[in-house]
Amino acid sequence: MLKYNTVIVEDKKLKDIVDWDVVNWAKALDYWEKNADLKNKGYNCLELGTANGGLSLWLSLHQNKVLCTDLLPPKENARSIHKKYNCDSNIEYAAMDALNIPFESHFDIVVFKSILGGISQNGKDENKLKTLNEIHKALKPGGKLLFAENLEASLFHKMLRKKYGTPDWNYVRLNEIEEIFQSFKNVSFTTVGFFGCLGRNEKQRNILGRIDNQIEKMIPQKMHYIMIGIAYK
Repeated sequence: MLKYNTVIVEDKKLKDIVDWDVVNWAKALDYWEKNADLKNKGYNCLELGTANGGLSLWLSLHQNKVLCTDLLPPKENARSIHKKYNCDSNIEYAAMDALNIPFESHFDIVVFKSILGGISQNGKDENKLKTLNEIHKALKPGGKLLFAENLEASLFHKMLRKKYGTPDWNYVRLNEIEEIFQSFKNVSFTTVGFFGCLGRNEKQRNILGRIDNQIEKMIPQKMHYIMIGIAYK
């Protein structure tokens, strides 16, 4: 198994999959591959909130079929990336609202990265639970949700986000995990990252991410800014 967080971060394929803050968010790929049997299964998969299609590319590289979606139709850049790796034949595209997924007991795998905060922005906490209930409905019995999401993190992060970030973004809190994942049989997760998101560009984020690799186990879980996990139907 490729250890994504130890490879050279300039690796173009890894950048195309993870897109941003690569060192820290790539740890999701390690976690999922270690804890979910994904390779050569021909799974029927759904990516929500795709942006540039990175996780659809990753699932397709493991020989799975993927429906690549976003609230609006996926960008042309996503299609171009998939063609570059000869994965486009395994990927279909659609506009889809994660609050209203038009499938029931259909997918083996659903995957998303950093969507709950946007869907529930402006204090709409109820949309976190609604999104996860919709995903649960769309999964087959025994299906898995692979997720990576921004956490509320430390007071330091809150202050910087208020000043420089998106103030309406509704970050997930660790104390609401049990509530919002209530429809799932089981949820396993880990948390990572502290400094990486503070970089002004990807080069800086890569350097700070490497620092996180060395210190994050010494930092309390509640101060990390990324949650990575698997929820089981």
